[in-house]
Amino acid sequence: MPTVSINHVTRYRYRRDVAFGEHRILVRPRESYDQRVLSASLEIDPEPVSLRWLQDVFGNAVAIATFDRRADTLEIRGSAEVEHLPTCEEHIQVEPYAACYPFTYSAEDMPDLLRSIERDYSDRDRVIDDWAMGFVEPGNAGGTLALLKRMTQAIRRDFDYQPRETKGIQPPLTTLSLGSGTCRDFALLMMEAVRSLGLAARFVSGYLYQPDNDNARVGGHSTHAWVRVFLPGSGWVEYDPTNGIVGNRGLIRVAVARDPQQATPLSGTWRGVKGSQIDMNVDVRIKQLEVETRHPHFPHKEPA
Repeated sequence: MPTVSINHVTRYRYRRDVAFGEHRILVRPRESYDQRVLSASLEIDPEPVSLRWLQDVFGNAVAIATFDRRADTLEIRGSAEVEHLPTCEEHIQVEPYAACYPFTYSAEDMPDLLRSIERDYSDRDRVIDDWAMGFVEPGNAGGTLALLKRMTQAIRRDFDYQPRETKGIQPPLTTLSLGSGTCRDFALLMMEAVRSLGLAARFVSGYLYQPDNDNARVGGHSTHAWVRVFLPGSGWVEYDPTNGIVGNRGLIRVAVARDPQQATPLSGTWRGVKGSQIDMNVDVRIKQLEVETRHPHFPHKEPA
């Protein structure tokens, strides 16, 4: 179980002092059986007059900062050490009734999954529907898992990754027509495509690191985005279409949400002269730490 060190810095610069409104900060990794937060800290400059924590409707850890000082820079630094248990593709198990597509979720699960199956973007001409159905092969070759893997790898192979600093996410139809986008755009496209097939999917914002012996990955040095799909037998399973990853190897979750706007790492307001903002810079540094393994100690006992 590797331990991963995360340092996330977001810096806003302004031409003159401005006043800051309330800011919502989502940078603390989530706690779960596969990732345990060993330590975490949040530093803000200028220092907020108040900082409180809450859990949102999805169980994400959200910090709410309010300010009473004006400044020409706002810097937010989040740090954490996380013990991470990777789940690889071969560890994913599916209940027999869901092994082949199509299938129907159980009566017990369906009420809680419905909002994660609902589509959020218009597709009147069923373009995304048709694209998604293209991954359902004749004879259902390989079943549900193979279908989702084909979709994940197709986005990785056929779309061009283009980093974009501006806020917002492309509508999935735009990403499909352009054949390019960011990790956020690819995650949204896959989420809508999976939902068009009647499966429950959620948007994930978090961090990407490079495990030993893995191929080079794209989407580092900033926050990363991918998708979770609910599969009976394994629950919520990670799919990263930007890198073609099935499972959570190299992926640290921070926020899980039904819609990407609910998982924005940092949001807030400022007041000042129009045109004051110069730029915004995000820098994320992640490394896998060396962990010393100790053998269990047994007290020495003299023979009788």
